[in-house]
Amino acid sequence: MTRIFIDADACPVKDEVYRVALRYGLGVFVVSNRMMAVPDMPLIERVVVDHGPDVADDWIVERAGPADIVVTADIPLAARCVAGQVATLDPKGRLFDADSIGMTLAMRNLMDDLRSTGAVTTHNRPFGKADRSAFLSALDTLIVRLRRRPVPIRRPAEG
Repeated sequence: MTRIFIDADACPVKDEVYRVALRYGLGVFVVSNRMMAVPDMPLIERVVVDHGPDVADDWIVERAGPADIVVTADIPLAARCVAGQVATLDPKGRLFDADSIGMTLAMRNLMDDLRSTGAVTTHNRPFGKADRSAFLSALDTLIVRLRRRPVPIRRPAEG
């Protein structure tokens, strides 16, 4: 069964995820390192992890599997999820996959380096209605696709 994991601290599409997940009857984990309000519904679970670098990311990576969806704008987290064959979507509706994540991670690192030297001071454009619409469409399409494909069974390693 597909579950949705939200890297929630700075996610602008939490409400959209809740609506779509409820429509499909999917469980949602809202993962953050601080307390935040979530709807009081049985399918939605708030997970507050300890403060620290990558603690929320680690929690998500340890639990999400090939039948699940991770929603994040965090490119390093997306890369880790893609490596684990987890469908990963950013809040603007961009699907990260094995073909795109390498270049996306390289561009993120390059821009981070340029910003740290002061060479680049521009940031991404603001999140808007078109982004929200693109996200909803991509999430719906991804759920339908995941429901149609067989899910590989994880077998414990034999020792």
